Amino acid sequence: MAGLELLSDQGYRVDGRRAGELRKIQARMGVFAQADGSAYIEQGNTKALAVVYGPHEMRGSRSRALPDRALVNCQYSMATFSTGERKRRPHGDRKACEMGLQLRQTFEAAILTQLYPRSQIDIYVQVLQADGGNYAACVNAATLAVLDAGIPMRDFVCACSAGFVDGTALADLSHVEEAAGGPQVALALLPASGQLALLEMDARLHEDHLQQVLEAASQAARDVHALLDRVVRQHVREAALLLGD
Repeated sequence: MAGLELLSDQGYRVDGRRAGELRKIQARMGVFAQADGSAYIEQGNTKALAVVYGPHEMRGSRSRALPDRALVNCQYSMATFSTGERKRRPHGDRKACEMGLQLRQTFEAAILTQLYPRSQIDIYVQVLQADGGNYAACVNAATLAVLDAGIPMRDFVCACSAGFVDGTALADLSHVEEAAGGPQVALALLPASGQLALLEMDARLHEDHLQQVLEAASQAARDVHALLDRVVRQHVREAALLLGD
């Protein structure tokens, strides 16, 4: 990550955050009444929407049904207005397919799929505005949507990115920091057990620095968990009040 000064001598980043500081996170659950579960999240200027349908009977070929667990189907897309580039992004492009696969691997590690044999759970995520950390925002939105659907999970799945600049690990990268092109890690964590649901690294990073970057991403994911937990508790309180009325 060269060129633009991403970290000042005083330890501040381009947007004024400290190295391990998250961008502001706001989230809501139950944003679509038609879906079994839904959620909307903002992480800084990155905005994502997730909807969940299921568990339900298999659609299409029944031969895809798994006898001992549910099939998790994840689809990822970016709204055409989500970036400064106004190019059309079809659902089936390579990047979208890769992201959909990563999301599926992430949630297969967290959802108790064995409770729903021969069934299917659909998770659809769309990035409405992209400003760095797209994968993390999608995971965090999908986690809230799965919980909103009442689907049992081993734990929250909380995700965050991290990078490495001038000997310092930076958590929750913005688009400017990602575009600078240094080593970057995307991590999805089950915070109660500390188990990693997914870990991906772009670019090379010396092994001497790897632990520092992983710790920054893990701590940021735990900070995300604290925020998401508050969102869930608030949603449950509001639902209980509505039922009381």
